[in-house]
Amino acid sequence: MKFTKIATTEQIDQKWILIDAEGKTFGRMITEVATALRGKNKVCWTPNIDCGDYVVIINASKARFNGLSKLNNKEYFSHSGYFGSTKSVKMTELLEKNPEKLYRLATRGMLPKTKLGAKMIKKLKIYAGAEHPHTAQLAK
Repeated sequence: MKFTKIATTEQIDQKWILIDAEGKTFGRMITEVATALRGKNKVCWTPNIDCGDYVVIINASKARFNGLSKLNNKEYFSHSGYFGSTKSVKMTELLEKNPEKLYRLATRGMLPKTKLGAKMIKKLKIYAGAEHPHTAQLAK
């Protein structure tokens, strides 16, 4: 009988991945990021353990979007819990004012909605420009 090998936290080797968003399609790039954060691209992937890598995205404001109607029509909603407190922000406004939040919301939607998913999203670092403070980690 063959058994499936289950990875433990000591066996996981977490690396740092640098992704340059300039000229890349937004949705396809976010799926790659979510896969890397989750660790599903590794041989030792285990669903109940954080096997994923750290991901650094630079030039977040220079990504390419397909479908101009989506940029103009898609809205992101937030609610504080009080009556009538629903606020909406269009995707174009979010891209101009806070592209980091746009990337984080899109990636969070592709991760598990558990404590493990909350731990995974903390390993995502997003920067609108080309400069980032993680050069020491990427050199490893």
